[in-house]
Amino acid sequence: MAGSTRRRTEPVDAIWLSMDRPSNRMVIVTLMFLASPPDWDEVVRIVRTRVLDRYPVFHQHPVAPPLGVGLPRWEDDPAFDLDRHVTRMTLAEPGDDAALQSHVEEYLHLSFDPRHPLWEVQLIDGHGDGAVVFGRIHHAMADGISLARVLLSMTDAVGSRRGRRGRVRAPAPEREAARDESPPEAADGRAGGLGGSVVAGAALVRDGLGQVVRLGTPSGGMALVQSGILAAEVAAQLLLTHTRASPLGGEPSAYKRVVWTRPLPLDALKEVAHLEGGTLNDVLMGAMAGALCRYQQGHGASPVDLVTMVPVNLRPLDRPLPSTLGNRFALVFFTYPSGTTQPLARLAETKRRMDWLKRSPEAPMTFALMGLIARTVPPVERALVDFFANKAIGVTTNVAGPRSPRLLGGVPVTGVLGWVPGSGHHTLGTCIFTYAGTVRVGLMADAGVVHDPEELLAAFEDEVAALVRLADR
Repeated sequence: MAGSTRRRTEPVDAIWLSMDRPSNRMVIVTLMFLASPPDWDEVVRIVRTRVLDRYPVFHQHPVAPPLGVGLPRWEDDPAFDLDRHVTRMTLAEPGDDAALQSHVEEYLHLSFDPRHPLWEVQLIDGHGDGAVVFGRIHHAMADGISLARVLLSMTDAVGSRRGRRGRVRAPAPEREAARDESPPEAADGRAGGLGGSVVAGAALVRDGLGQVVRLGTPSGGMALVQSGILAAEVAAQLLLTHTRASPLGGEPSAYKRVVWTRPLPLDALKEVAHLEGGTLNDVLMGAMAGALCRYQQGHGASPVDLVTMVPVNLRPLDRPLPSTLGNRFALVFFTYPSGTTQPLARLAETKRRMDWLKRSPEAPMTFALMGLIARTVPPVERALVDFFANKAIGVTTNVAGPRSPRLLGGVPVTGVLGWVPGSGHHTLGTCIFTYAGTVRVGLMADAGVVHDPEELLAAFEDEVAALVRLADR
């Protein structure tokens, strides 16, 4: 275990500690599906050496500041016991996806004991012929994009050299994954998302001196005017965006439901993307817009456009994660064209809206805004977070995982899912995770508002099939 690194919680990380509430726990949920049961002692060893030894926050817990003034601190748990955080169990019969979904749902409303580190991992046998690694990690420890990288750092490329006693040699597993595969990122450039353009925008924000020098040139002055106009448009959007009343809106309860698709092949979806000159991400977001449209119609409502929040990575993916992890991401608003009933028109409008987001400075602006909110007092912080959160029905993540299969303890990984928490009145979290030529989509829906997430998931699969048929004509 790494030595003590007692430290103050960063202001942005502290937001997630104070935002924890019964209706929306600030907990990131992950699932890693395995083709067969691995050697669990080896999996525990991997957790110890590749997670605990590299990231001290996994054996630390937050401690409130004296008199409640200031930021909490991360301190080593003097009673740390790995067996408290990593447990093994067998899934109830019949051991199918429905049984696994029911098992996961039993934990989604639970909080962590603040006297100990805020995470747990279950090693689950009996999921068909395979197994599952089910994780729950508090958002204050890290953002979902970083945790996806931590999760994949536990795996190895197929054909990795094995050391003595059959163990995989992986002195720098995260770098190995990044070198051999496309690195995981929320909505990265390969998936056609926002990552590349947003990182470039963040770099421009940081390069203040360079901007000042360029102001002296005609092109620099014109760029400043254009940037100012665009920033004003974004500011207006941040303030005025709202999601309209629909069957997916309401006051969230403490209990959530989870469902997910089977692995869907990517090749056919890429053909659909070519149809409109778009990207894979455009197709997946367009299909979700179609599912939201169908769901509203199926519940007797006229379909309207609905807003979701999309996390965007601001960390360089060509560098190792810091040992302290933490949160470094931005949130942008994306309005699904879920009020549009024609599939190709919906896809074209999805592409147009995504293209606008890629060009806008919204992500760097919202990242700066989060930093400001984090420096207010807790009541103001909560009110501001709720003000922006309540403009959307939930959060949609799009993670581009490795292109090639990975191994955990020598066993093939067949898929990955992960949901970040919602806040405010959020009722629907959507996870899109591409991996090894397939994509899975998972929904986390509020049980008191979205009573039948299976219907929404079936509508998504129908939308994908319909788009594929159009591309084949």
